[in-house]
Amino acid sequence: MVALAAVLVLAACQSARVTGEGGGASASADGYLAEIRSSNRLARMVADPRLEKAALQQAGYMARAGLMNHTTGRGKDFASRMKDNSVEGAAAENIAHGRMDMGKLFTMWMNSPGHRRNMLDPRFSKYGLAYVRAGAGSDEKYWALVLGK
Repeated sequence: MVALAAVLVLAACQSARVTGEGGGASASADGYLAEIRSSNRLARMVADPRLEKAALQQAGYMARAGLMNHTTGRGKDFASRMKDNSVEGAAAENIAHGRMDMGKLFTMWMNSPGHRRNMLDPRFSKYGLAYVRAGAGSDEKYWALVLGK
């Protein structure tokens, strides 16, 4: 797992162009998040279009910039992005980059204390997941998962 994390961090230094958007990825994540939450005796979360839009914005920014970050190049931070998308209350974001399927993505996040804490936060009942490919024909994706009330 440490090697995978190192590859992800190193890969994030490469340049990228937005060529494919993974809006709609939330529907594919439903089973993963349902299993994670139920195995920890937490209520199921539901996909939310506002959270998915915020996730897609962040994934797109990261792919264009070729780096993982919770802010955008225009200095817009996570809280500003949530406000711009009419997301109120507590919210959190998990990001990732690399060549991985959704199963590996959620396994990686569950093996990271901060990411795990976000997905297991009982305050959250909604989520949005999106990705943007690093380049034309690339298997590398920039992922963003936004969780909220």
